Amino acid sequence: FSQNDEGWLQDVALLDRLVAEKLEAQAEAIKVEGWKWIEVAPDFPYGHTAGLRRVMGEMEPLSDDEHARREALRSEFEEIEQRYFQESDEDLPEEIDRRLSEIEAQFDAFEERPVRYDPDEVARAGAFVSIDGDGRLKIERGYVRPEDEAPIADDGGDASEARGDVDAASPGSV
Repeated sequence: FSQNDEGWLQDVALLDRLVAEKLEAQAEAIKVEGWKWIEVAPDFPYGHTAGLRRVMGEMEPLSDDEHARREALRSEFEEIEQRYFQESDEDLPEEIDRRLSEIEAQFDAFEERPVRYDPDEVARAGAFVSIDGDGRLKIERGYVRPEDEAPIADDGGDASEARGDVDAASPGSV
């Protein structure tokens, strides 16, 4: 597990089984959200979502406290920027660099808020559970397979009329 080939894996099957168990446990937790299907794999091939419609949810809004916290962090970040990036060309002190990293992590958390989906869409859509390039859990929610699309409502008219198709043999056509 190093770039210098200093480590090795002795039991690949054990690692595969442990990964599969962890991913399945995450899939079970996601299943309670009501998704119609969940596919699990350590990695999905490029284009695995091709041909699927993506359901877009709405990000949970920030509470007043969270909004105030984000603005306080933004002010602190700007203050540090003005003090250390405009006044000097020196390297940042370690504690300042660490604090900037903490602030950026908190900003990321604000951007990774839960998303609410329409329950009707959830009932026909699914999710993919895998591992991202950094080894973290990756969940892709809100994909609808073509066979799970909602049927088109029939208004009693001919389907070809509804689409605007004109058959050359039909009466009234020239």
